[in-house]
Amino acid sequence: MNDWKKRLDIVYSTNPDYHYDKENDNNAETLPVGKQLLRISLDKRNRKGKAVTLITGFVGSDDDISELGKLLKTKCGVGGSTKDGEIIIQGDHRNKVLDILQKEGYVKSRII
Repeated sequence: MNDWKKRLDIVYSTNPDYHYDKENDNNAETLPVGKQLLRISLDKRNRKGKAVTLITGFVGSDDDISELGKLLKTKCGVGGSTKDGEIIIQGDHRNKVLDILQKEGYVKSRII
């Protein structure tokens, strides 16, 4: 198998013992639902005065956080996104998000 696409940033190496580093998967092992310590907060910084509900503290893979973000956006009936390990829900939905998370089994979630 030719893995030249994984080496696109390397131009040339004169070291005969050099081994190309394969990119580490950014998919960390997801903690069980009951052990996740999620923090829910209201954020208005750098958002042109609009308030968003910010969920931080999720430990796990990108797919799992995207799935949780999709669930929260659907249940709240609003838009949002997931990036850099944070879930962003448009508007002030802190109490609603806390209720949803607790019903899903995230018992250590809290509003800060």
